[in-house]
Amino acid sequence: MKIKKIFLVTTLLSIQLSFAQFAKIVDKDGYVNLRENPDIKSKIIGKINSDEIVYASEPDATNKNWMNIYYNDKTAGYIYSSKVKLLDSYETILPITNDENKASFKSGNIKVDITTEKFNYKENKKFFSSSTYGGQKVEDKYKGNLIWGTDGTIPRTHYKSITVQIKDKKIQIPTKEIENLFNPSNQFTACYYDRKSDILYLTMLNSDGAGSYVALFKIVKGVYKERILKKPF
Repeated sequence: MKIKKIFLVTTLLSIQLSFAQFAKIVDKDGYVNLRENPDIKSKIIGKINSDEIVYASEPDATNKNWMNIYYNDKTAGYIYSSKVKLLDSYETILPITNDENKASFKSGNIKVDITTEKFNYKENKKFFSSSTYGGQKVEDKYKGNLIWGTDGTIPRTHYKSITVQIKDKKIQIPTKEIENLFNPSNQFTACYYDRKSDILYLTMLNSDGAGSYVALFKIVKGVYKERILKKPF
């Protein structure tokens, strides 16, 4: 019965995620209003600045002009769909290699290499620390940073490196930015390029079940700018 429940949760999660993805807020006024319900008269519950990255679900079933947006644990609601630009609407950098150990993407003078490998928990156990939740200790930090992708279980795999080559410039995502991201899924990794603004986006849907999370790495004009992590499930 437990196996069936896990399978059901994973299946439902996969269906939900197939309609959701990272998006960018676009508005000439510099911000958009976040509303409680998909209606222009609905209560404004927050504001999100233009160019901010959000996680967008499919348009509302009853009103296709509105999208369900997740920004963080305290900011979620509806935004008019014309104010949201899905990242997959930008130029797609196609994969040339994609397996459990490596994902490579290439188009013209842009190349991305992502390598993953098995994680040696025994060797790295000393870097983990625990917090108490409801009277129970749970390993939730690695080298002082919050763990992503495990849901309290032992990590199976991790990122070894993420390297981006744009023209003659090589950009290495810092180890500190990837060392606490576990159970990566190269199969659900994508690369998009906003050629007009010279911005490269790497997006990932990692792990499975309750441990699932999404990650985004943003490179602007050949310089690594930020990492965004969300768990809006």
